[in-house]
Amino acid sequence: MTSGQLQSRTPGLQKLQNLTRARGWPYITAWAHRVSGIFLAVYLVFHILTLSSLSTPEKFVEKMNLYAAIFPGFLEWFLAVPVIFHALNGGRLILYEIFGNRNDTALIRSTLVISVLYLLLLASFMILGNQSVSPFFFWSQVFVAGFCLALITGTRVKNSRASVFWKMQRVSAVFLFTMIPAHMIFMHLDPAIGRDVQVIAARMDSVFIKSIDIGLVICALYHGGYGLIGIILDYMAAGKLRFFCSTAIVGVFAMLALLGIKLTISL
Repeated sequence: MTSGQLQSRTPGLQKLQNLTRARGWPYITAWAHRVSGIFLAVYLVFHILTLSSLSTPEKFVEKMNLYAAIFPGFLEWFLAVPVIFHALNGGRLILYEIFGNRNDTALIRSTLVISVLYLLLLASFMILGNQSVSPFFFWSQVFVAGFCLALITGTRVKNSRASVFWKMQRVSAVFLFTMIPAHMIFMHLDPAIGRDVQVIAARMDSVFIKSIDIGLVICALYHGGYGLIGIILDYMAAGKLRFFCSTAIVGVFAMLALLGIKLTISL
């Protein structure tokens, strides 16, 4: 089958190729970043609401069994696609925007290649399902890496004329760039890590782990909420509806942050 025949049978692919030629890959990745960001913000809301049932272990087990029935392993793995793409493409944007790396073609290729390698690594852990690691050792290494990257970025944007909210968005992005992909790896080393109430409770006995989780909740919700508001400001005309949507996002994500912090402390 020739490439022309393949394109005629896959009009979606042909449209993507035409759009890429007309606008370029930066345009495609920019839209993919927004779409994946919206998806992850919604997922984050459901994730926190699900974890809130840990206060009643029976309900948590019921929910996890329901999710396992609705979303088998390969669909759970598929969730990592927008996660890792959004994280790595966010890193690419930080390098381009803040650190002046203008070799965008190489950065986009690196984003795609590393994404594939990460997905293969995650799939191998999910298939094995019998790995273990010390939570303190794992998260101490990841936290140091994330903190150092965030500190470097914060130092870089400190003198920028942009708002403090913009600066916090970029710093949180760099911190999550390390923490979120690591979180997905950690939670899939062994299915019991994220599903067994007793295993979760034992891990949460550590003040260090509680602090890590609280930091993740705050950074992820701030980053997601700011991103959603940014999309609204870019594509919704000024007026009462835009103000209402932005205010609603701030209120909902602030309440979720309080819920997540309260839950983490209580475990």
